[in-house]
Amino acid sequence: MKKIVSSLIALCCLTSVSAQTKKTSTKDSTTIREISTQEVVVTATRQKEINLEVPLAITVVPQKILENARGYGLDEVLSLVPGALVQSRSGNQDVRVTIRGFGARGAGERSNAGTSRGLRFYQDGIPDTEPDGRTAFDLIDLSGASSIEVIRSNASALWGNAAGGIVSISTIPTTRTPFISLTNQNGSFGFMKQSLRMGTNTDAGLLYLSTNNTSFEGWRENSRSSLFQFNAGLVSSLGQNTKLNVFLVGASNNFKIPGPLTPSQYDSAAWQAQNDTRVYRPTYVQRDERRFNRLGRIGTTLEHNFSENITLNTMTFIQTKYLERSERNTFREFNRYHVGGNAILGIKTTISDDMWLRTLVGFDEQYQDGGIAFFELSPQADKGKYPRSIKSEGANNFGVFLQEELSLMDNKVSVSAGLRYDNITYFNNSNDYSFRGDSVGSNSRNVAIIEGSKSFTQVTPKFGITWRIEPTLSVYANVGGGVEVPAGNETDPAAVSGVTVPAAVNPLVEPIRSITTEIGVKNIIISENQHNFVKELTYDIAGYMINVTNDLIPYGSGGYYVSAGESRRTGVELGVQTQFIGGFALYGSATMSNNTYQEYTLDSIYSGKATVSYNGNQMAGLPSLFATARLRWTPDFLPQAFLETEMRHVGEYFADDANTQQAAAYTVFDISAGINQHIFDKLFVRANARLANAFDQKYIASVWINPDKARSLPEYAFIEPGLPQAWNISIGLDWKF
Repeated sequence: MKKIVSSLIALCCLTSVSAQTKKTSTKDSTTIREISTQEVVVTATRQKEINLEVPLAITVVPQKILENARGYGLDEVLSLVPGALVQSRSGNQDVRVTIRGFGARGAGERSNAGTSRGLRFYQDGIPDTEPDGRTAFDLIDLSGASSIEVIRSNASALWGNAAGGIVSISTIPTTRTPFISLTNQNGSFGFMKQSLRMGTNTDAGLLYLSTNNTSFEGWRENSRSSLFQFNAGLVSSLGQNTKLNVFLVGASNNFKIPGPLTPSQYDSAAWQAQNDTRVYRPTYVQRDERRFNRLGRIGTTLEHNFSENITLNTMTFIQTKYLERSERNTFREFNRYHVGGNAILGIKTTISDDMWLRTLVGFDEQYQDGGIAFFELSPQADKGKYPRSIKSEGANNFGVFLQEELSLMDNKVSVSAGLRYDNITYFNNSNDYSFRGDSVGSNSRNVAIIEGSKSFTQVTPKFGITWRIEPTLSVYANVGGGVEVPAGNETDPAAVSGVTVPAAVNPLVEPIRSITTEIGVKNIIISENQHNFVKELTYDIAGYMINVTNDLIPYGSGGYYVSAGESRRTGVELGVQTQFIGGFALYGSATMSNNTYQEYTLDSIYSGKATVSYNGNQMAGLPSLFATARLRWTPDFLPQAFLETEMRHVGEYFADDANTQQAAAYTVFDISAGINQHIFDKLFVRANARLANAFDQKYIASVWINPDKARSLPEYAFIEPGLPQAWNISIGLDWKF
């Protein structure tokens, strides 16, 4: 870490000297100048603020990156975010998202496919993340996204249960010009997608609509998926000082899960699903492993300015969910509702001509509850005749926070400090049944009623400082705490032979607590000489060290969890965007890290043998190196067209804490081309083609952490193969009125 800090300080000093030198050079040289259009505004501190002034590592995904994606999986749009490892598990919407090591554990048979942990996701300011920290991606509209902002730093002091960061997606159109956009996509393995986007100005404000209908036959056995999304919004001004936004979203998402392969299965036929009874009984194919989610949500955000220096922002939402699961020899039905909101008061106080203080105080509240009915699987892999148990499962997440930001020297230096208190509670009520005959109403059916609750509380501090050396150059440092409570199913009783766990909750599982120390630099360099080879360079570099206690480790494919004593993650991240002469642009990201267990002893109860020490081992699921580079060419003689290639590299890493099961390193290339051609009047046609994994590289895209050992086989099932070579063609029409 000392080397990282020294290198960053040296780089900052050199960049500062270089900037000052260039300002006094001749007119034809490269200069650094303050341009308001280059000052990207973000909401990392729960307020609108210039990115260069925020003491956090933040990536704003360029709009051009969003335009050329299928809009199906987050891996397509987050590949250029440093520190973020996003892996497609089956080529569809089911992805594994990890930022700086947080979220790595959510991969396994009992670890909720189609969801993420350790990170918080928001769409238009409304949380997609549930009160217990799990996030399903059903409602995330990537085709309708206008911007994506990723906070890579520890953000718990402001956002709560989110030690790994924040992913914030906006679907509000950037243009106020009325438009209609139609897109049709076709691709390999039966991929089809039809999208509609439209927006218009009304007396009430900007009204917009987005729909997507996607189907994918899948390249692996038992990996078919279909997704329909509806997204509508109203952006309205109720007065000169008040803005009201209303968002209505819904989705129907049905996807099948092929399961992990053993190394020999992967070598022989990577397209197969897990259908060997020596590995799982019944197999993924026999139980038709799948998830079917239907949900809808309405949310509002309100911004009111009492004066130039006093603002109030509020958010409210209500969401309903109906979920079906065929998995683990059980069929489950979920009926849930999810409600919540927040309020944030901002007060700016002017102390002197070049000094001011901004105070933020607010609270967040989320509550989710509902019933779960458990059925035996029928021979057709559907639900049995009667429920074997019914369970009510709920969670409440409440937090309050305070942040003070002091700006000095006419905005050149800012110091911020924050504190947050969180209280997260789980509760359930379970009825277990046995049946004689066909009488569901028989008194003999009730065997046991189990009730339980568990609460987690945490106080999280944060301190940061930013020095804006030049208008387009800043350095920052921050230190703060993080908290990530176990998800609801992680607090269930441990399914371990010989271990007695009190009813309904696992007292052995504690929240993940962390302390992050970070230093970084952000810079924008603009060339005033249009003949220079480099016209514009934007980069950010961040170095971090994260000390973690009580890392949650899945065993039995997520059937139970244990807490590792201490782990440490150190790393350096680089993000760069460069515009060259001749219409060339280069986007890149690279992450180098070292992720090790400092103190981790696995008790013999869990290991099934003598007590094992994993001190010094590499953390499972985390490569020490991964990088992406995307080269784009927009010809000067044909500016409406582009040609693009992307390279993604992921280094080798382990799938287990014992460091015996390894995923090999891989590098894949994508190639794409497109054009947006004006036809007549205000009609445009868009066309692009993409060849993913152009050289048909066979690789391991994702792994299951601490996998199950195959029955009667000397192998573990942990491999999720990557998508082979696949093409995609998109044709669209745009009317701009």
